[in-house]
Amino acid sequence: MAAALAAQALSIMDRTAARAVENGIFVGIFMAMGVVGALVVGRQPRNAVGWILLAIAACAGLAFLGGEYANHGTFADPGSLPGVAWAWWLGDFLWVGLLALPTTFLLLLFPDGRVPSRRWRPVLWVVTGFVLSAIVVFALDPMSYARGRFENPVGVKALRPVASFLDGPGYFLLVVLAVLCAASLVQRFRRADRQQRQQIKWFGFAVSVLVAYFLIDALFTALKLPRGFWLDTAGAVIAFGSLPAGLGIAILRHRLYDIDVVINRTVLFGLLAAFITAVYVGIVIGIGSLVGGRGNLFLSIVATAVVAVAFQPIRSRARHFANRLVYGKRATPYEVLSTFSDHLGEAYSTEDILPRIARMIGEATGAERSRVWVRVGGELRSAAAWPDGSDAAAPMVVTGTELPALPRGERPYPVRHQGELLGALSVETSRREPLNPTQEKLVTDLAGQAGLILRNVRLIEELRASRQRLVAAQDEERRRLERNIHDGAQQQLVALAVKIRLARTMTARDVEKAQSLLEELQGETQEALENLRDLARGIYPPLLADKGLAAALEAQARKVPFPVEVQPNGVGRYPAEAEATAYFCVLEALQNVAKYAAATRVEVSLSEEDGNLHFSVTDDGGGFDVATTPKGAGLQNMSDRVEAVGGRLEVSSTPGAGTTITGRIPVGGGQA
Repeated sequence: MAAALAAQALSIMDRTAARAVENGIFVGIFMAMGVVGALVVGRQPRNAVGWILLAIAACAGLAFLGGEYANHGTFADPGSLPGVAWAWWLGDFLWVGLLALPTTFLLLLFPDGRVPSRRWRPVLWVVTGFVLSAIVVFALDPMSYARGRFENPVGVKALRPVASFLDGPGYFLLVVLAVLCAASLVQRFRRADRQQRQQIKWFGFAVSVLVAYFLIDALFTALKLPRGFWLDTAGAVIAFGSLPAGLGIAILRHRLYDIDVVINRTVLFGLLAAFITAVYVGIVIGIGSLVGGRGNLFLSIVATAVVAVAFQPIRSRARHFANRLVYGKRATPYEVLSTFSDHLGEAYSTEDILPRIARMIGEATGAERSRVWVRVGGELRSAAAWPDGSDAAAPMVVTGTELPALPRGERPYPVRHQGELLGALSVETSRREPLNPTQEKLVTDLAGQAGLILRNVRLIEELRASRQRLVAAQDEERRRLERNIHDGAQQQLVALAVKIRLARTMTARDVEKAQSLLEELQGETQEALENLRDLARGIYPPLLADKGLAAALEAQARKVPFPVEVQPNGVGRYPAEAEATAYFCVLEALQNVAKYAAATRVEVSLSEEDGNLHFSVTDDGGGFDVATTPKGAGLQNMSDRVEAVGGRLEVSSTPGAGTTITGRIPVGGGQA
């Protein structure tokens, strides 16, 4: 008997402790709701959501206090407290507000305290009328409390049919209004900007956690499984606490966390937990009940083994599902970076890799348009755009290492390699949904990795442009020679042919005139030969072919209208292609000095080092800023000539301190 009494006492104590824990959770959650409401009202007094949260907390607090007061005055210590009937009445009808406020007003007015648009104002009026009417009807409902011990002190018998209707079909009306208010939140989300979408996501996440708790609790009840501490206490705290926490973050600190990451991890954890629970219930409970060994250790071991073997595949599929649920068709930032790294190691043509990058950025960020820009010379060119068929962008001039202003709406992310600006990635998003911090970091990381690709693309583009310029220069030179031959030597030769025929006819009639004409022909023939020699020198100077580079440059230096000192430094003969390249580059440099530098002297230096023919042209002119001054036609022609034979041209200049142009041409084994 004593043992039975002790067990009964412990059972009562357990129920009392459990009830105390439940009450503590209840009070704590709604106190947190009131704190969040007070913070919102303090910071945003015009935001109705704060007042709604305060009203929910007040209803919960008064209902709890009224219920505890009434229970104590009725059952624990009957007759010890006054006004017990009023306490029963207060604790009974306030549940209407506790149920209706979060399911209607909170959904309709979240997060800024206003309806989504004017079209939703009638819904607000209907909801307000229904909730207020329900509160008044239930407050005046002539019903009894505590098994008939107390009557409603303000009951009106005429309202009993209305109260009965609201206590039955009225719930259906409340559900309809709740669904309508939820639809307004969905519409608000579709039309919201990124900031407001983040707020709604936090609210939806909190509601989802609460709904998941109720579903799990219902599942455990249906299967008659023991709940234990984690479901009864910890689960309740997490589920009910998520609502004030989510609301507080959404309204007050919505920029503190990336909700997409939180939702992603929660969905992944929930799917894994559901898998483990399903395996345990199916094997240990299901099979155990069939074989009569519900707590069989062997079945528990089998369930653990199944979970261990299937965990990794299920985890991969759960992660894939969570990613697609949160990001839609977009890949996660990790997947984008991983795919991009894979592309770096694969052989793609330049016509293929840049569109892939543009598409990758656009799909990963949800941008309306993404573009890849490549710097070629002094221009920034649009090399690829997504989606296909996007408006073409005109090239823009680049000075220095700073990006120019891109087309309106496109946000640039510069691509640099070893401090050199190689191009840019740009995205254009809608005003309602700009890039969030995670997406911005993703594009920045991609820009940091794209340097090597854009460098290779730029080299290919510059090579193509150089070839085009060389072909154009060759065509122009050919046309110049044609004009010079046509206008000069050809006309002279035609005149010589005419005069020769005239001299032939005159030899029989007037020998003296024929002799005089032949003397003129001799002079004109010499002049025609000089013109042809001049044309030939423009193609390839005879002195360069006969005497070499140093002699040809010294001869040209004497024709320049300012002092030019040539330092051969013992250079000899080299392949004709290398000598011609150095010769014409030095002549181009001297022409630039004469046109732009206003120099008083120039020094030309030649040397051979490490299998390369070096030349440099240094003047004491005005100089210029290499970083901000684009290449002119002369410098571009020199660069094209040198790079066409595998060399390199460098320009060094400082405003007010002159300019030095240095070229390096490979000559293989040295002198020819």
